Amino acid sequence: MTLKIDKAGRVILPKPVRDRLGLHEGSDLEVEETPEGVMLKPVKARPSMVKKHGLWVHTGKVPPGFDVVQAVRDDREDSIRKLSGL
Repeated sequence: MTLKIDKAGRVILPKPVRDRLGLHEGSDLEVEETPEGVMLKPVKARPSMVKKHGLWVHTGKVPPGFDVVQAVRDDREDSIRKLSGL
């Protein structure tokens, strides 16, 4: 498959390729230079909240509708249940 670069340096990926890779407007791609040329790879989505050492840590944008306070409450309740043996 051959693609053209426009005046602004953009490359348009054909729709079947975007669909197969699950790419859409706003998707992030990683650019890697190799001895053979350039490789584009989709950036894997990461959750915005991860648990590290028993604490919730925000790692990105909060999804719409995500309630941080409720997430903390739920985690505390789970911890209390585990500690009390329930």
